[in-house]
Amino acid sequence: MKFEEFTEKFSAAVQEKLGENYSISIKEVKKNNGVPVHGMMISSGGGNVVPTIYLEHFYRRFTEGEPFEEVVEKLLEVYGNDVPEQNVDMEFFRDFEKVRDRICYRLVGRNGNVEMLSDMPYVEFLDMAVCFFYAYRGEILGEGSILIHNSHMEAWGCTVADLVRLAKRNTPMLFPLKCSTMAEMLRNLAGEDCRESITEEIPMRVLTNVQQTNGAVCLIYPGVLEHLADKSGTDLYILPSSIHETILLEDSGREDPRELKSMICQVNRTQVAPEEVLTDTLYRYDRTKKRVEVVL
Repeated sequence: MKFEEFTEKFSAAVQEKLGENYSISIKEVKKNNGVPVHGMMISSGGGNVVPTIYLEHFYRRFTEGEPFEEVVEKLLEVYGNDVPEQNVDMEFFRDFEKVRDRICYRLVGRNGNVEMLSDMPYVEFLDMAVCFFYAYRGEILGEGSILIHNSHMEAWGCTVADLVRLAKRNTPMLFPLKCSTMAEMLRNLAGEDCRESITEEIPMRVLTNVQQTNGAVCLIYPGVLEHLADKSGTDLYILPSSIHETILLEDSGREDPRELKSMICQVNRTQVAPEEVLTDTLYRYDRTKKRVEVVL
């Protein structure tokens, strides 16, 4: 069954289960790098928050052999967990003074996000873009993020410089830096039987935040790369692993930049979800110049 046919049949099955008091619609949404996903929006008319449940995950479960009815029940379970029991007051978002302390920034690639960036404030950083979001936290919806668009900035009467200043202060506080050796990260992922065999000889560090979400932006936290480069006594190659983290490699002079570039491209094509790819570019932090530069 093709995705379009699945979506139509799936929507009808969910509608039948929920009944006529619910309204269901399907909307295509462009995520990072222009990757299209299809969200099912379920409205009961009883609240001002309509959950959006992306269908690609459920289609994948179906194509991998899970019975259709069980996939439908799983979506209904997700919907039951996501729908808030009461209205959510979002009026605060109109007031700049009420949002300024949770305005943050993240890094995305520019080449794959031309359309998205045309509708939002951002700052160029090499071939990437620093864009902004509001780090939402509430009792009803929990934690999430709201991308800041040009319309928000205009309504608030603020400038891109204002957003940069606030995000530079807020992001390191709300999303603290986490820098681990590659060995430490692999030990955390490995089972107990394999942990002792992983040594510290892997000369790489993984730079992200404590939440491990949109952690590539830690590259521009004030003083981070300067501190790590001074600590190692070398320049640092920067391999963009995804929008969530980057890998730092000490520049010993023995590395072949072409091989590092090839590694980045291969990982992006085979190990990283398309919407989580940052860029294929290899960078280096120059200790003398105190700045990040494009290598290849």
